Amino acid sequence: MQSFQKILFPIDMSDSCTAAVPFVEAVARKYQASVTLIHAVEMPAPYITDWQGYVEYIDTKAILEARINEVDSYLKDRFQGLQVSRVVREGDPARLITGFAEEQGMDLIMMPTHGYGIFRSMLLGSVTAKVLHDAKCPVWTGVHVEDAPIPKSTCNTIMCAVDLTDASIATIRFASGVARDFGAKFYLVHAIPGAAARPEKYFEADLQAFLEEEARKAIGKMQETAGVRAPICFGTGDVADVVREAAIHHEGDLIVVGRGHVTRTLGRLRTNVYSIIREAPCPVISA
Repeated sequence: MQSFQKILFPIDMSDSCTAAVPFVEAVARKYQASVTLIHAVEMPAPYITDWQGYVEYIDTKAILEARINEVDSYLKDRFQGLQVSRVVREGDPARLITGFAEEQGMDLIMMPTHGYGIFRSMLLGSVTAKVLHDAKCPVWTGVHVEDAPIPKSTCNTIMCAVDLTDASIATIRFASGVARDFGAKFYLVHAIPGAAARPEKYFEADLQAFLEEEARKAIGKMQETAGVRAPICFGTGDVADVVREAAIHHEGDLIVVGRGHVTRTLGRLRTNVYSIIREAPCPVISA
């Protein structure tokens, strides 16, 4: 089984956070994992000066105590029978989450995204984006749409997005292990790029067939190395669109995507992770 023995669940008491609870609870029960609820408090300055020059002091201690009480009462009726701890700390949320996860050896971070309105639905919340970029353990993210459905408490179908790099071998192993743990159907998904600059000797249909066959051979070798056998779903075009359509077609409950190491300023985050999460019809684990 996968080693999800310690789960970190960042909470902000929002509706999207509460909506993620069924899946967090289901994963925790499946692995009999401990769950740590962590809440970050971004304190204001201890005093402010208004336009008339008057100084008003802010009782930051009272704010912290009130937030601790709120966290202590949040989700009191959930996670029964599981080991649960609650942590409230001051500071930048993303740094606290990733730092605490590394410090405590967390195996999985589970957090919702925030998609509000037609434009916000195209963006990830800044905290989620930073955690995805910096976290060293896998990160589960909820469905990134306004009025997202509550995640199922069961996981019957898992989709694993793969490219043709060796990094996908570890992703396949990871996703296959999760599927095995849940007794879920398991599919690989690969997007074949559009052929805008195709060689003249190929007709478009011939080129797509050629690219698919080459991808099938490459993924077959990766599956052999990973010791995994699974059906492969191919699509042509944008990676996020292909993954989304495959997940809808197979009624996917979870998408697994790898986060690799790239040079330049993007650090550990692969190019397509954000877009896959934005478009996914179900939760995503970025491993």
